[in-house]
This record gives sequence, structure tokens and C-alpha cells, in this order.
Amino acid sequence: MRQPSVNRARAATVSLALVVAAGAAACGPEDNDAKGAGGDSELRKGGTLTVLNANPQEDFDPARLYTSGGGNVPSLVFRTLTTRNRENGAAGAKVVPDLATDTGRPNKDATVWTYTLKKGLTYEDGTPITSADIKYGIERSFAAELSGGAPYLRDWLIGGADYQGPYKDKKGLDSIGTPDDLTIVFHLNKPEGEFPYLATQTQFTPVPQAKDTGTKYEEHPVSSGPYKVVKNENDGERLILERNPHWSASTDAERKAYPDRIDVRSGLDSSVINQRLSSSQGADAAAVTTDTNLGPAELAKVTGDKELAARVGTGHFGYTNYIAFNPKVKPFDDPKVRQAISYAIDRTSVINAAGGSSLAEAATTYLPNQKSFGYTPYDHFPAGASGDPAKARELLKKAGHGNGLTITLTHSNDKDFETSPEIATAVQDALKKAGITVKLQGLESNDYKDKIHGAKTEPGFFLAHWGADWPSGGPFLAPIFDGRQIVEDGANFNTGFLDDKAVNAEIDAINKLTDLDEAARRWGALDKKIGEQALTVPLFHPVYKRLYGNDVKNIVISDWTGVLDISQVAVK
Repeated sequence: MRQPSVNRARAATVSLALVVAAGAAACGPEDNDAKGAGGDSELRKGGTLTVLNANPQEDFDPARLYTSGGGNVPSLVFRTLTTRNRENGAAGAKVVPDLATDTGRPNKDATVWTYTLKKGLTYEDGTPITSADIKYGIERSFAAELSGGAPYLRDWLIGGADYQGPYKDKKGLDSIGTPDDLTIVFHLNKPEGEFPYLATQTQFTPVPQAKDTGTKYEEHPVSSGPYKVVKNENDGERLILERNPHWSASTDAERKAYPDRIDVRSGLDSSVINQRLSSSQGADAAAVTTDTNLGPAELAKVTGDKELAARVGTGHFGYTNYIAFNPKVKPFDDPKVRQAISYAIDRTSVINAAGGSSLAEAATTYLPNQKSFGYTPYDHFPAGASGDPAKARELLKKAGHGNGLTITLTHSNDKDFETSPEIATAVQDALKKAGITVKLQGLESNDYKDKIHGAKTEPGFFLAHWGADWPSGGPFLAPIFDGRQIVEDGANFNTGFLDDKAVNAEIDAINKLTDLDEAARRWGALDKKIGEQALTVPLFHPVYKRLYGNDVKNIVISDWTGVLDISQVAVK
């Protein structure tokens, strides 16, 4: 999964690259009107919005981006068939039309999806956008030299697994039909009721074939959104966007496009970013960040300052931090051992290690606690806030470990408050009370990712995390628990090596549903069922806190991305 900012890491035990510890949305800034001071009546077009980021916006090519719902900065330039609803909280977890007139029309079994483009769509040069451009944009994402985007199209489209992209195969994909300039039809090799969510990915951005410059396209991609790229320096470290004069708000109900100019400056230290936003001097008064959170120490300072506290956006992205077990490794092949550890965990100490209750919420379910994911409350191993070491000892005795147990916990050395030494130490301390001695194995980032994602190298007990590519239980549960997604040679995310026919069948059945509310209910029920096997120990869902400048208005933070949506922002 990708988190919602713009970094390159895999979110799940790996931080799928395209975000940093991004945020999630709940209800916009604390103690703030969602529209900022004054509301819509005082919002004006004009001015420059500055974006201060730690990570550069690399690979600014729609084929190569792996961003949840079209990203943040990219979605100002790239429009897609569908997009996320730009509203606060739960309303923002819905998929809505963008270039298309609706969210897609499926056939009876959801293996064929048809879209009709809105009339009057044009690029930054005034030429019309056609269905053939969207087909071409998708096809170029299959080219090896433009890899990096979401993998779903390769898996879902008929012929996608073997297609090499238009540079090698000019014939194109027969599974994408364009009967006329406004119609595009997708033929899938299996039912996919959530195709409208996939159609928000940047691979669905129209690209005019005549303007395609291959790997250099990122330097000046042709805009279909409200802004065009006028400068891209040092591989996305400095981006300047200005208005696309041919964009029309009449065809785009989602992007407000208030500022005249967007100046993105990256490669900054996170402490510098927060200091500049805190001071809010000069151009920084009209600045935001799309990838830098407040840390525990910074949050403590901000909380004590009413003016600063009023400029903090709070979000809850669909994301879970957890302990993963490899049942192929002893003693984790014994469910009683896994259950004992589940009972022994002290979530209060874990949350404190993650920065405190303002930055983390206790988790007992694998799915995030949001309706769109199908969140169904359960706690199969109830141990209260501080753990139940007595129950854990009881289970260990039944498992033949009455004299205790010694195990190794693998974690990352990254200071991310997620899979880092602080969390590992909290787990170590909690398990000690239950008679379990935990040895810590800290690895550097790349070694950690390689080890936990290799089917042959995966340790028995390690810290992990996962975030969804869109707000649904599907991209949350399937990669981790679908037995058909176990990868023996390559990156494997089914850490528990679960290959349960009933689970696989239920995933297939839910994927056929085009009623997304019913699908959510079923995902929640499946999460509860899988949870009984204690293949993971959910620890916490992160909470994200981000500062914004004093002159920034109209703060919108959705449950889709969990970060301030710069397509809605206005500046003084």
C-alpha cells in the first residue's frame, strides 16, 4: 500500500513508496472550522501556496506514481476517470466521477466496466482529451522503463500479465476498448466490484501519445488538471505549478484551485519544516506540508500555544501497526503461543512509545477503525489496556512452556515510531511480565524490508504495518491473507502464509460486489474471522498532526488520504 504523502516506501511492513508517515483524516483541524476563518464567503482566488516537504516529488509521471487516490500535489496536474470526494472525514472516503460522467457502469458480474468522458475536456494546450489518451496513458504504465505504479492493472486486465507497454508492443491492450472519443471499456479477467476505486490511480491519467517523451515526460507532463508544471528541478525537489488556462471548473467539481501558483520545496529537515510553519513568517504564512508530521516533543510545545494549536490539522488514514508471526517458524507454529503473546501485549506502553495517545490509538482489529473499511469491533484476546500476563502464562503452560520462553523480535532501526526500537522495547518489556524473554534484532531499513518480505528469510516474530491503496477492506486484507498472493520468489506480504480455501473464496465473493456498503460489511466480518487465528497482533492506528501557515484557509482532511488536501486550500 501507499501512504498518502509523497515519499517512496511501502506502507505495510515496508512503507510502499509514496509517502512518509502521512496522515489520515478525521475531522479537519482541531477546534477549527473546516473552512478556516470566515468560511467560503471569504475565500478568494490568487496568491502563492508554498509546500514545504522532506521528500521530493520524484517520478512526476502518472505512469510511475503510486499514490492513494491520485496523490496530493500530483492531483493538481493529473485528472483521472474517478477521484476521491474532497470532503472532511468519512464523506471524503467516497469515490466520485472526475473525467468521467459517473463512477463506472459494470456488466452483471463486474468483469466489464464502461466509462463515458465528460464533454469539453481539454489539456493545457487546449487540445481535447479523448478516451484513446486514457487508454494510451494506461498502456505506457506497463513499460518497464516507467515502472513503479500500482500493480492492479497488470493483474486485473485481460492480457495485462504479459503486456510490455506501447514502446515494445504498438498493438496495445485489446482489453481496453475505445469505441469512440468519449467511451472507454475495460475487460477484466475476474470480477472486481471496486474498479471505481482503482480508476482514481494516476495510471488512468490521459496522456497524448504525440507529446509522450518516455522517461523525460515527468519533466513536463501535459496537464489535464487546474495547474501545469512550469519548473521541475532536481527530480522533483523544486516544483512550480501555475494555472492551466484551459482547465474549466465546470468539468471539475472536486478541485477548487484557489491559489494562482504552487511552489513545492523539498529536501528539508522535518524540524526545519515545523519550525517554519510554526513561525509562519513571510511566504511561510501561506505554507503547508504534505509529508511532515509533528513529533511528540513538537506536539507538546504546540499544545501549549493556543494560536499554534488552532493551526494543526488532525487526520486518521487507514493504517495499522502490528506484530506479525511466521507460523513456519517455531514456536509460532503453535496457536497458543501466538495467543499468549496477544494477551501479554501492553498497548498503553506501545502507544506511549509511539508518541502518546494524541499520535496513536489502540487497535484490536486488523482493519482500521473507519466505516469505509468495514470496521467491525472485536477483541479475541481481551487483555485490557495494559495486557494480561497471567492469562499469557496460562496459555504458555498449556503449550509446554511453563518455564518461560525466549524469542527474537525483528524490527527496523528507522526512527519512525512504528517499527522502530521504541516500539520493540515496549513489546519486550510487556512480554517479560509473562515470562517471555525477547531478544531484539534491529536492522537497517533496506535489510529489514528484504528480510521480512522474503518468503525464505521471513523471521518468526517482527513488527509490521500496512495501509490501504483506497478506503476499503479489499486492498487491506487480500495482500496479507489471500493464499494465492503468497510469493515464494519476490516480495511477499502474506506474512502468515495463510492459504485458507474459505478465506480465498470469501475474498472472491466480496470482489464481485458492486454495492460497496455490503462489501464493507463482508470485509469486516472476514477480518473478525481471520483474527481468530492470531496471525497478527494489532497494536495501534496512527494519528497524524500537521501544522499549516497562518494565512492558509479552507482546511479539508478526508478519511481517504488523511492529509490536508491542497486542491481545496486558499491563501490570503
